[in-house]
Amino acid sequence: MTEATQFLRRRQLLAGSAGALATAGLAGLAGPAGAQTPAPATAPAATGPRPLPPYAAWKDASAMIVHSSNTIETRRAAFGTSVITPAEQLYVRNNLPPPDASVLADRDAWQVAIEGVRNPRTVTVAELKTMGIETVAMVLQCSGNGRGYFPSKPSGTPWQVGAAGCVIWSGVPVRYVAEALGGVSPGMFYLTGTGGEKLPAGVDPLSLLVERSVNIAAMTDAILAWEMNGAPISLAHGGPLRLVVPGYNGVNNIKYVKRVAFTAAESPAKIHNTGYRMTPPGAQSKPSEPSIQELNVKSFVTGPAGDRTVRAGTVYVTGVAFSGGPAIRRIEVSSDGGKTWLEAAFVGPDLGRFAWRQFAIALRMAPGSYVLASRAIDASGATQPEQRIENAHGYSNNSWLDHAVKVAVA
Repeated sequence: MTEATQFLRRRQLLAGSAGALATAGLAGLAGPAGAQTPAPATAPAATGPRPLPPYAAWKDASAMIVHSSNTIETRRAAFGTSVITPAEQLYVRNNLPPPDASVLADRDAWQVAIEGVRNPRTVTVAELKTMGIETVAMVLQCSGNGRGYFPSKPSGTPWQVGAAGCVIWSGVPVRYVAEALGGVSPGMFYLTGTGGEKLPAGVDPLSLLVERSVNIAAMTDAILAWEMNGAPISLAHGGPLRLVVPGYNGVNNIKYVKRVAFTAAESPAKIHNTGYRMTPPGAQSKPSEPSIQELNVKSFVTGPAGDRTVRAGTVYVTGVAFSGGPAIRRIEVSSDGGKTWLEAAFVGPDLGRFAWRQFAIALRMAPGSYVLASRAIDASGATQPEQRIENAHGYSNNSWLDHAVKVAVA
């Protein structure tokens, strides 16, 4: 096999703020690439097309894989080359059915209780809008994204790469709300959010309540958001109000938030106390195990997506890379399943440390079979690993090998 070579020319990224547009260019690259090793096992998509549920019927059905009424995945080929994921193509993961759409009838009237401050009280969205405004671009990713690649086939949705997206939230910083209500009370160590889904009658609320606690340090970046991608948040994504915690896994970003509390102890709700834990294979989850909190360093190729044969010649390989906060410093791409690596270029605007970075590299690819993989390194030195961490529930899979894609070139 002849090692692929490349020549990449970068154009300077236009400087700007996190919300500013920027441009970047790629030059043509040359170099032969031979037939490659077989691709890693690929998890099957949902069998047969399923209709979008009514609350998400406005989404682009051609871009989505509907696993169930509460789990809808973005197809790898649908990510495209724009940094922001359109709402119509963003995945959906609900732990409970969403509330009735009537909660959106008067968005400004939605109420959220603020507790653990010197002057606790319930405030409306209308009041929140008088306390400040901030906009943040961030990766939203389900904790189980990549579960479909676990050979142990853990229970839960067999997500591949599509339970993730990069979106822009607008709302009031949680720290502003706390300041407006006299500041956080002494002795509080956690920021706890509670969802407003309707619970079935006759059950212990703690067994189903969507409530999560994160370290109080997360308050620095957390916002109470009422807009996503410049529009009021849809019911599918947590409207009228969502607690957004940048850098954290999706479950910690509470939809239909009705309570934000600064607490001395973590939530006793099952979803937090024993749910979303890094549990060893075959074991029962317990509170002493690591909780699913910050995102880990990760990347994956978005194109070619492996869904069709690629024409031989210059092929642009694109993808995205992100972490829980440290900036992505380097991205490498392999066309031979990880035997050799080449540095790719960042393209598009840098929307801040919580957003993902797009990357691209052009390879000269001869007819044959290729395994495209990407590997990210962040500013802290964390490197995306080759292998997943085996666990009972299929969480936090950032294995570059699992996320590699087999591409046929003719």
